[in-house]
Amino acid sequence: MIKLKIIRTLFFFVILPILGYTQNNKQSLLYLNQKPPGLQPEIFAPDIISKSSEYEFGSIFSKDGKEFFYGVDVNGKSEIRYTRLEKDSWTTPEIIISDPNFGFNDPFLSPNEYQLYYISNRPVKEKGSEKDYDIWYSEKRPYGWSKPKNAGAAINTDSNEYYISFTDSGTMYFSSNNNSGNDDFDIYASKKINGEFQKPKKLSDAINTKSYEADVFVAPDESYIIFCARRKEGLGRGDLYISFKNEDGSWTTSKNMGASINTKGHELCPFVTKDGKYFFYTSNQDIYWVDASIINQYR
Repeated sequence: MIKLKIIRTLFFFVILPILGYTQNNKQSLLYLNQKPPGLQPEIFAPDIISKSSEYEFGSIFSKDGKEFFYGVDVNGKSEIRYTRLEKDSWTTPEIIISDPNFGFNDPFLSPNEYQLYYISNRPVKEKGSEKDYDIWYSEKRPYGWSKPKNAGAAINTDSNEYYISFTDSGTMYFSSNNNSGNDDFDIYASKKINGEFQKPKKLSDAINTKSYEADVFVAPDESYIIFCARRKEGLGRGDLYISFKNEDGSWTTSKNMGASINTKGHELCPFVTKDGKYFFYTSNQDIYWVDASIINQYR
């Protein structure tokens, strides 16, 4: 009986605290071991990810927060970089998708995380010249990621397709200027049925205007979207806007996210982590993050 009491005492006062410390330590290592932001946006991982000498674009974390993908512009050519948590430290960011002649940007993981989607101006055929931007993807392999595969004619057109995000059910949201032939992009959604993307549907005028709307992030449950737009009432060269889905399936009229997020510069590439904790976006050529509860201010 005395031995049992001693074991219980050791468990509650020695072992449990150690287990708690280990778990807390693992949690603190997530998101590149950065101190979480509050409601004031902060540059994410300065001098590690966000560098003053480079232009960082779209970014995304895996569901577990242990893998990070992001786009970087290098001398006018964009490439996709990657870092992951191994044991107790993050790997040095490495280039995983690039080409000396063509750009790759706007990475986004499929719902099951077995495909990495992105955009590129590479030709559909392996040998060819630069074309408009299409949506592409690579499949996860034991050795890494497969060669780029075009997302297909249901999605891609002879114009540009930009920035991808997915709902949990697999519906793809993206932008395209296929109806205008100029810089006036609109936002579309394409359902995936039996493994095939369906003809995209253009979102309503609560979202799309005669101006530029692109870089759309959709909440996994499709309850809201955040996107970049250029409008007369905007604060800078491109602002982030938000819209919420009504009970009848329609979208609320999009609203500017204001000076808490937007500046005189360019805000784009929104993303909210799967755990719903953090809102990432690009601002003035760096990646920023902020507590995602800020989204509630716009409801």
